Amino acid sequence: MRRLQLRARLRNWTGFRAREDQVAIILSLVIGMIVGLTVVAFILLTGRLAARMYPPGSAVWRRVLIPTAGSLLTGYLLFRYFPNARGSGIPQAKFALFLQDGYISLRTVPGKFLCCSISLASGIALGREGPSVQMGAGIASVLGRRFGLSVPKVKALLPVGSSAALAAAFNTPIAAVLFSLEEILGDLQAPVLGAVVLSSATAWIVLHLIMGDHLFHVPAYQLVNPLEFGIYAILGVVGGLGSVCFVKLLLYLRIWFRQLPKSTGWLQPTAGGLLVGLMGWFVPQVLGVGYDYVDRVLSGDFPLKLVALLAVMKIIATPACYSSGNAGGIFGPSLFVGAMIGGTVGSIAHNLLPNITANPGAYALVGMGTAFAGIVRTPLTSVIMIFEMTRDYSIVVPLMISNLVSFFISQRLQREPIYEALALQEGVFLPTGESREELEGIRVSEVMETGVEPLAPEADVASAKRHFEQERCNSWPVGSATHLEGVVSARQIETPTPCAATLRELIGDGGDYPYVHADHPASYALERMGAKGVDVVPVVSRANIRHMHGVVSLADILAKYGVVHD
Repeated sequence: MRRLQLRARLRNWTGFRAREDQVAIILSLVIGMIVGLTVVAFILLTGRLAARMYPPGSAVWRRVLIPTAGSLLTGYLLFRYFPNARGSGIPQAKFALFLQDGYISLRTVPGKFLCCSISLASGIALGREGPSVQMGAGIASVLGRRFGLSVPKVKALLPVGSSAALAAAFNTPIAAVLFSLEEILGDLQAPVLGAVVLSSATAWIVLHLIMGDHLFHVPAYQLVNPLEFGIYAILGVVGGLGSVCFVKLLLYLRIWFRQLPKSTGWLQPTAGGLLVGLMGWFVPQVLGVGYDYVDRVLSGDFPLKLVALLAVMKIIATPACYSSGNAGGIFGPSLFVGAMIGGTVGSIAHNLLPNITANPGAYALVGMGTAFAGIVRTPLTSVIMIFEMTRDYSIVVPLMISNLVSFFISQRLQREPIYEALALQEGVFLPTGESREELEGIRVSEVMETGVEPLAPEADVASAKRHFEQERCNSWPVGSATHLEGVVSARQIETPTPCAATLRELIGDGGDYPYVHADHPASYALERMGAKGVDVVPVVSRANIRHMHGVVSLADILAKYGVVHD
């Protein structure tokens, strides 16, 4: 009896009231170790393959042939065997979290490992961090399912695996935690914080036991003169504009490639490989993620013209490689672009004002965070990441100034962050930064009505009016069971469009019809109803807003809150 009481007190003190809580916390350690080992193997294999493909003193033709052949091989593997391993990996991890109940197939993990190892080693201008995140999330998903955890617990493990992967891939465990919560999960106060921290620390320990501090050698930073703050603000402007060019070009090229016949999907990555190969013929530093050259730029040892040229070339090469369908991420290339932009601005400033400016390497370091904040739009992660790299508080203020300017410019000129924009191109509507904080309380899924039929587009206006009277509402979806066309309201019926004989003619192309998702709060549904002057809105899929799951009405929401609505 005393033992049972002690065990009950221990469960209350730790918060592990259920078996799943105990399994999940143990799995956090296991995930951290397995993901850490996987990412270390990924880094070592990629590096050794690259060394064999580009031995010292190798012929110039290799710079064209190897990226082209590598992209051709990975393109076929992705098209034939591993379609879910295409792309960065971060959007895919978010899709699994919000759309697929945390499911990532076991096949995707080795597929991502194999394809990205070949792709990055051959010199494709993409990064390893995004793929590492998808592999980490995939390992967490597989382990959670194998241990019989419920769907909510499996979903909660995805940011745990993502954090472990990023901590091992980039050697910044705190930034890895913030990125997983800020970008992947979208909630800095998530209840999985403890598990995310535990897995991140475990993976980082594994990394250090095997490889040590493997990334950058950052010299000590020193602010020479307060006037430098103005130069860092200029760096923020240049970095913000560069970030916008990077994102817009990537999104534009991706749409262009998606318009090509699907049968050419296996061949499309070759376009990116050939382009970066031709660039590498003249400037070999553009090949691969380029961390070795970033290390040199951070030390301040670089020619100005080459660094400026590399910034432009990488802004072109990475979008081309990514948009054509190669496997790899944009996390690392964004840091490369930032280092080159920062090195360019810092070198010009130091040449003009040598007595009041620091070494150009300091500007390259700040530039890395500046471009990351402008492209990825996670400013808090950006600051902490650069701080972890330097372990120097004096870098924080210049970094915050530059990041803030870059973030503002990027947000004004490119409204959607890059991962959100990529999701929208897939027809997936992920929770936005504005709506995530509201996903508490009563949700639409708790009050929605399923199994309802939309009004037929061919129905006449009189039948819609009769339906309103029958359902005692002033709006209703129009479409079929598989395709929602819009929402018709009583206001439209009272002031019909001339010659509108059917509902399809009345609503036209549907326009900006009101809708909500099942995970939206009920309060948001009320806002949508109020904005459009309706009392019934369709509940649609995040993967396809034309696919209706049901409807939510004003009466149902009020009834849930205990208010009788006549």
